[in-house]
Amino acid sequence: MGNNTGGQGLKVGKTLTESDVVELSALSGFTPEKVREWHTGFMKDCPTGKLNKKKFIEVYKQFYPTGKAEKFCEYIFRAFDNDSSGSIDFCEFLIAISITAQQEPKKKLEWAFSMYDIDRNGFIEKKEMKKIMDAIFDLLGEERKGSNTPQLKVDQIFTRMDANGDGKLSKEEFISGCLQDDYLRRLLAPSAS
Repeated sequence: MGNNTGGQGLKVGKTLTESDVVELSALSGFTPEKVREWHTGFMKDCPTGKLNKKKFIEVYKQFYPTGKAEKFCEYIFRAFDNDSSGSIDFCEFLIAISITAQQEPKKKLEWAFSMYDIDRNGFIEKKEMKKIMDAIFDLLGEERKGSNTPQLKVDQIFTRMDANGDGKLSKEEFISGCLQDDYLRRLLAPSAS
């Protein structure tokens, strides 16, 4: 379950071995120097080697000072916390950064799918999408009125994306729908545009 990062078995301690650097570089696509740089910064901010949800939300809220970021941050945190341990270790952090930093829209959309698939059953149901839309509206300080409500956005998304009409989105439907529709891609995965 969770994101298949390929590095879930890698346990990095407070210091990086040369083999850790080589493996993390291969997994993330970052140069060995960049891996070391990220690790130094991570350990400075998280001396225990773990980033807990509270600290993650505290840091993330700085990017959205006018919105309510807590709920959205919880969904992002869950998507980053591959092993559901309640904290993000350096390997999970680095893989998440590499996914969100890369240019390949499909990879970003795969990660976005994992965030929206709250129960991790391989599908996004309307109730899951509604929870995320509520969190996005809170994050951005969006007013809920007229045709601008989370439920209407969810209905529009499912009308456009649910190709087989089964009331849930598979990863393929989600990715295909976002790649074919600029509006949906910007709404659901802004960094994949």
